[in-house]
Amino acid sequence: MNAKNPGFVFLLAVVGATLAAVPALTIAAEEQAAGTAIANPVATHMPEDVRGTISKVVILPTAGKAGEVVTGSYEKSTEGIQGGMAKGAEIGTIPIEVGGIPVGIPIPILREIGMIAGAFSGGAKREIQEFRDALTDDLVNAVEQPLTNDSLANDVFWGIRNVSTVQPKILALSTPIPADTDAILYIAVTDLSINVQEDIAIITTTATARLARYSDGTTLYHKEARYEDRDTLSNWTGNDAVLWREYRTFARHYLGREISAEVYERIELNYTLAPLESPNVKRKKKKKDDWYAEAKSLNPTLAWGYELLGGEADEQWLAEVRAADVTWDIEIYESSRPVYRAQNIHGLRHTVDRPLEKCKTYRWTVRPTYTVTGVRKNGSWMRRLPEGATDNGNVGRAASMAHAYIQDFAILELGCRLK
Repeated sequence: MNAKNPGFVFLLAVVGATLAAVPALTIAAEEQAAGTAIANPVATHMPEDVRGTISKVVILPTAGKAGEVVTGSYEKSTEGIQGGMAKGAEIGTIPIEVGGIPVGIPIPILREIGMIAGAFSGGAKREIQEFRDALTDDLVNAVEQPLTNDSLANDVFWGIRNVSTVQPKILALSTPIPADTDAILYIAVTDLSINVQEDIAIITTTATARLARYSDGTTLYHKEARYEDRDTLSNWTGNDAVLWREYRTFARHYLGREISAEVYERIELNYTLAPLESPNVKRKKKKKDDWYAEAKSLNPTLAWGYELLGGEADEQWLAEVRAADVTWDIEIYESSRPVYRAQNIHGLRHTVDRPLEKCKTYRWTVRPTYTVTGVRKNGSWMRRLPEGATDNGNVGRAASMAHAYIQDFAILELGCRLK
């Protein structure tokens, strides 16, 4: 325990989490954090036998309540969504008082931010006060706030919409549910916690998805997804809190993708996947890292190696997947945003068809896509995880160096002299 900080235990109790030792935020740690092997996580997605029974899905931006049935028209006396499934749930914004100013916060858990400064004193208190005020100001004043139920539900809708066997609809909470609906998918941001130890702050956003049969309310699948990143308080608040704004965007990006993948898109197969050199992309020898390369062109050719290993858990897929025409999706990111995307790539290399910017370092990744029983299914994005890690782009090491979602993608450096 930190004897200089008597409020430390109180703060953790407020946030509702425990904190392990925080590693030093160094470039060396970032570069050495990952091993060389690709280990695919144990499958946690919705079982195929359940996926096969649900085609017409209504997506609602609320957590709902298990065990209740949504029925009737919303113009009649039945409870409907707002009176039934979401009874007692926090919908939209709620008024809370932060720093003496009543504001509407789209995530109820952010009332914790209003209490965070009271747990510290002196310089630490001032720094945390700045952190709290920056986050509160952003959440109140942002024109398009990423961390809302509506935003997340919209992302999940567009992910599921790519599945040919599913007919999703996203509805407002006051809209009647079509009578032929098979299931309702409830999507909600349920928690935002801030965990502080000395000068390190860890922000974790949690979202839930629950698929319930429309006819009787039975829960068919439940998924909780978390996105976490960390950095120093000064980095979170510096430069007008730009790091926090980038975090919230990546949090929404990850959570929406993870939920739609787990519910309908993803299958987990046992394979190896890693970046390779190409005629104009070479490993940077000084880095001594197979995942760190430099481009010799503004239109680099990205290449990767892939081997399907098989195994007992994959038996139901192997015959079909091996016979299928495996294609690829590719994405390239700057430090704060995606800048390039291509889909339906045949073969194990791709030349970027528009110039990237010189004097920048990018991170890139690919994922396999399969045709299984006539339906497109996606594998996981290529990542190099630290030894023993079980996350898939949702636990960060230092947001100012690389956000959690992209930190384990392959690195591509473009020099300043490229033409």
